[in-house]
Amino acid sequence: MGYSSTHFKSINPYTEETVYEIPMNTAEEVREIIENSQDVYVNSWRDSSFEQRAELLRAVAKEMKDNLDEYALPMTEEMGKPINEARGEVNKAAWAAEHYAQNAGEYLKTEFIDSDATESFVQYLPLGVTLGLLPWNAPFWLAFRYLAPALMSGNSCIMKHDSHTPLCAIKIVQAFEKAGMPKNLVQNVVINHSQIESIIRHPLVTGVSLTGSSKAGSAVGAIAGSEIKPVVLELGGSDAAIVLADTKDLEHAADVIVLSRYINAGQSCIAAKRIIVEEPIYEKFISLLKERFEKLTLGDPKDESTKIGPIARRELVEEMHEQVDRSVSAGARLVLGGNRMEGKGFFFPVTLLADVEPGMVVSCQETFGPIAAVIKAKDADHALEIANDTEYGLGGSVWTGDIEKGKKIASKIVTGQVSINGIVKSDPRLPSGGVKKSGLGRELGPHGIKMFVNTQQVWVGPVK
Repeated sequence: MGYSSTHFKSINPYTEETVYEIPMNTAEEVREIIENSQDVYVNSWRDSSFEQRAELLRAVAKEMKDNLDEYALPMTEEMGKPINEARGEVNKAAWAAEHYAQNAGEYLKTEFIDSDATESFVQYLPLGVTLGLLPWNAPFWLAFRYLAPALMSGNSCIMKHDSHTPLCAIKIVQAFEKAGMPKNLVQNVVINHSQIESIIRHPLVTGVSLTGSSKAGSAVGAIAGSEIKPVVLELGGSDAAIVLADTKDLEHAADVIVLSRYINAGQSCIAAKRIIVEEPIYEKFISLLKERFEKLTLGDPKDESTKIGPIARRELVEEMHEQVDRSVSAGARLVLGGNRMEGKGFFFPVTLLADVEPGMVVSCQETFGPIAAVIKAKDADHALEIANDTEYGLGGSVWTGDIEKGKKIASKIVTGQVSINGIVKSDPRLPSGGVKKSGLGRELGPHGIKMFVNTQQVWVGPVK
């Protein structure tokens, strides 16, 4: 499953049937893809105006929104995303395209800075061919998070999508083709992990964006670093949701934290994975969580009423059972779920663990599924200490009735983003990314578009 030595094959995690099969590119085809990417960059895209670039991205957004299910269904079939979530993801990908179409000119406008020159300024110029290494869990959104800013800053793009979502990758390129992109501006390369290094090292490839595990980020970052090429790494997370006793609306906090944990069957880097609750409200909040988790329905991801679809692959289900079993053996209280599910499809039950202690597997490893771990904190300082006791630093949330206190805590949480009394999510308008083992660089917002540009300073004489 995944890929053989010659093909990628996607398996429907609900029916366990083959969805799509595609041959892998030969070394010669990979060379051609890179050279074609360079050609379209040099002969067309590099010198295009912001308006020309924006026109393409608006057309891509329209194509996807007008044919929603054509783009949503491959996600549902290849990785089990419930159809309503898949439609939402296509719309969000279109929003990223529209956002950068509208704002890239402003984000990258020339900045005039006073110096001893007659005139001095900074301009943002494209780099050339860029490579995006993408995961299976949000195949459209994460692709557009890379593609939209890279294209609007004048670069050409090669996508290496995950081996489990090859049809999604094909559909993304088709959307650009239907929107009238210059030939080869966005291309899909079908290769296995062992072939990635040679692409990163290719002299024409100027930068790499990876969304994936910390292990993959470490490998890709080392290669890019040895070639002195810019790299953006969006990696794993073990996000904390801190719920303080002064939270005014605990019911709302429980609603949002449950949504954050189960969306995409919990297969999200920025899901609330560790729920840290202050002692006075600890048992009450566990019962609020249990009440909500119990109502979630698992089932056919094509059924509009399904809240949680299957897990993308069988081995991921086994890995999560091991994480839960080891945590329970270490003293965690199993409040809900945890049992192995019989029958067709790669399902994992909605699982709620309480009395989780630092050092337990579900506390220190990333859990990529519908597993919620609840940890008791003596007070706000203790909650903060627990939140930061992880090698990850992607996102986190603070729930409190005192906004000023929430802001102070936010500045002490070692993560790339914090939400106060709200869900942690990515938004095209705001930068997204992590610290520690959760990554480096930023995507989205005005910061993300400056990852793959030459920030060029120009000094014009004579001295004034």
